[in-house]
Amino acid sequence: MRMSRRWAAFFGIAAAVIVADQLSKAWIVADFPSGEPVDVLGSWLRIWYVANTGALFGLFRDQAVLFAVLSIAVMALIVWFHGRALAGNGWLATVALGLLLGGAIGNFIDRARLGHVVDFVDMGFPGGWRFYTWNVADAAITVSILLLLLMAVLPPVRREARAG
Repeated sequence: MRMSRRWAAFFGIAAAVIVADQLSKAWIVADFPSGEPVDVLGSWLRIWYVANTGALFGLFRDQAVLFAVLSIAVMALIVWFHGRALAGNGWLATVALGLLLGGAIGNFIDRARLGHVVDFVDMGFPGGWRFYTWNVADAAITVSILLLLLMAVLPPVRREARAG
């Protein structure tokens, strides 16, 4: 029964990310002009709707079809890895992989439906350095990677068998 709760949590987290990602993107596409930044906190934080035809951080532009196909393989790999991770890892792995799956599916939906990914969060210093524009799916993927890195450097939790 414990394993089924972890699978439910894994898919529930992924579903929550997908819903938040797709709803936020629908709002951005409906209410904001493409390519025109709108200040939220001055130029520190802006909504800037852009169509990203590449991969992470806009790399490899105009390869949406290739990344859509690769995304299918990556999503299958995430589900497979979660099944393998259930036995030896705790809830942190379930959360991290659920976030990763949700982010991958959220961006896949955009690529399959639109031919690009909708990015809209733009952060940076006024008149200076700006971070790459991102979305909810990208944020979930980033948090997932940070959690997986944390798991890699923290000592594993050992469970001792209960005595009789």
